[in-house]
Amino acid sequence: MQCEVNGETWACDVAGEGEALLLVHGLGGTANSWAPVSAAFANRFRIVTPDLPGAGRTAHGVALSVPGLAADLLALLDALGIGRARVAGHSMGSLVALHLAMLAPDRVRDLVLLGPIAEPPDAARTALTARAGLARSAGMAPIAETICERGLSRETRAERPLVTGFVRELLQRQDAEGYALNCLALATAPGAEPARVTCPVLLVSGDDDGTSPPAGVAALAAALPAARRVSLPGCGHWTALEKPAETVAAMRAFYGA
Repeated sequence: MQCEVNGETWACDVAGEGEALLLVHGLGGTANSWAPVSAAFANRFRIVTPDLPGAGRTAHGVALSVPGLAADLLALLDALGIGRARVAGHSMGSLVALHLAMLAPDRVRDLVLLGPIAEPPDAARTALTARAGLARSAGMAPIAETICERGLSRETRAERPLVTGFVRELLQRQDAEGYALNCLALATAPGAEPARVTCPVLLVSGDDDGTSPPAGVAALAAALPAARRVSLPGCGHWTALEKPAETVAAMRAFYGA
């Protein structure tokens, strides 16, 4: 379906009935990045999975920002008549979800953060700016190859070629300018303030994740007032795709579902 969000048209999948669960994809992802989670919880929740601006089926504007995306998600909930939602975010989507919880704490029941990012380090900000330039000059093919090599675990690359192929396809089909704008949004993103996020939070990450290293995830968990953490062996940064059963099991335990 299509939703009007602050004057823009977003592609958004909505399925199931019950309490709302908003799923926010990461950089290079789309609503389809959440397929294992959506399928597992469609009989328990009303699943809302948008393609954020510049990703998948949603066109990009002239500029994007992480706080702006958080405000847009709040407007999406309003457009769908959702007062309060559970929210899950992956990678860049986890940072957007943290900002949403800071912006409107009364609208977020709890958070699940996969491959979580509280703030890009300086080296990552520089690399993201360079990657935006590469997308604009060379397109998505070289970026897709690099992300598959560095973002997926060694185990995934060796034993789960379908996952590698799916991630490559997700990235290769992104609009290059939309991807570049999302890179710049993340490169310039203000850090989250974990102490302000008082709702329950589950952090799920891989022990072979170079983007969200275990030490950084542990530090974020310690800074959040009400957090628990699950580390998945043999998993890289694409948590729900690399370890779908384990990710869903962690979420079920968190939700009591």
